[in-house]
Formats: sequence, structure tokens, C-alpha cells
Amino acid sequence: MTLRAIFWDTETTGIKPEKDRIIEIAAYDPVRNRSFEKFVNPGCPIPKEASAIHGITDEMVASADSFAKVGQEFIEFCDGEVMLVAHNNDAFDIHFLRQECNRYQLTLPTWKYFDTLKWARRYRNDLPRHSLQFLREVYEIPANNAHRALDDVIVLHQVYKYMVDDLIPEQVYQLLNKPKVIQHMPFGKYQGKLLKDVPTEYFEWLKNSGAFEKPENQELKEAVLQLSAAALTA
Repeated sequence: MTLRAIFWDTETTGIKPEKDRIIEIAAYDPVRNRSFEKFVNPGCPIPKEASAIHGITDEMVASADSFAKVGQEFIEFCDGEVMLVAHNNDAFDIHFLRQECNRYQLTLPTWKYFDTLKWARRYRNDLPRHSLQFLREVYEIPANNAHRALDDVIVLHQVYKYMVDDLIPEQVYQLLNKPKVIQHMPFGKYQGKLLKDVPTEYFEWLKNSGAFEKPENQELKEAVLQLSAAALTA
């Protein structure tokens, strides 16, 4: 069965999935031309700093259902063989979705997930930034109500079409999950040098500074680990 791409986004009370809550979830299914947009009552106050970003207040979610109901409705909306597409999915949205489903004993289907931020960093490394709004400007997509879930989802769908061109969901999923072999140092004072020619002390410094734990450096981390393993067996 052919994968169906569904574009989705969340707005939350904060940035920590283990303690913060989803307060809005939206999705767009271009194949079926359907959209999903629901407020979620988080059962706790929304911090003012969060409201300042997305504009969602306690009053707006007061009469909304809890995630127990909204989450089930979202799961039903995304039925079938689906690839959920979100910008920064791997570091943000998916973690909130899993936490909320665990909290309310909802069973997540075996969806595939696609992170457009990860795709942009890999295949549009000519760009200085890769935020959704920056990509919107690059592809000359009209401005929207940024940081509201459905508005961001619609922009995300348009950005995705520009970035993947005529590739089908199965192809982009495979490409993004295909290991990328990094041979040259992508940044820093050794930028452009072959990894094997970069001093091990520099890699140790990157490790100790926490640079390897950033999502955008995971491929570099894997390449360095492979290089170290090869050196030990040589």
C-alpha cells in the first residue's frame, strides 16, 4: 500500500515533553483534502511566555476536551498507511505525542515519521538557517499566522512540496533514513578537512562540549564513532 503523507504540528505549554502538555494539534491530509485542528485542555495553566509565542490562552482551551479524546480523534484522522510529516518532528513533536499517548493510555499506530528540518539540513545545506519560516521565505510562500498549528501545517505542506519535488513519500522516507557517510569536517576550524586528518583531541573537545548531542550533529557523531572503531581494528 502506498504511503500517505499527513502534515502535522503541535502547540504546547513549554518545551519539555515530560512535564509540559499539548494545547493544540493540527493536521492536513492533502490526499483526502481534509484538515484537523483541535484545542486541548491541558489541565494546567498555560505559562505567559508560551502564550506570548503562539497566542493561545487559558480561556481559549478552557472548554476544550482533554488529550484523551482529542488524541483518539487525531489517531482516527490519520488512519491507514501514513507518514506523519512535521518540522523538527524528531526533537519535538513526536516526543510530546508519545508522552501524551502514554499519559492517557492511547495506542499509537505504527506510523512512519518524516522530519522536514532534518531533510532541509541534509539536502539544503547551502542555506544559513532551516526554520520553517525561513524556508517559507526562501520558497516565496506568502506569510501566515506563524506558531498556530494549522497555519504552520499548511505552510509546511507547501515547503515540503518544494523541497522533495516529485519524489513520493516512500522515496523521501528512504532517503532521509539512509545513513549519510560524512567524510569531511562540516564546520569549525577544521572545516573541509577529511575526518581522518582531524586531531582526535578536537573530537574529544566536541564531545565534552555537548556538540555531538545536538540533533544536527548526529551524523557527524556516527561518522566519528565509525572512524574510531576502524582505527582500533587496524
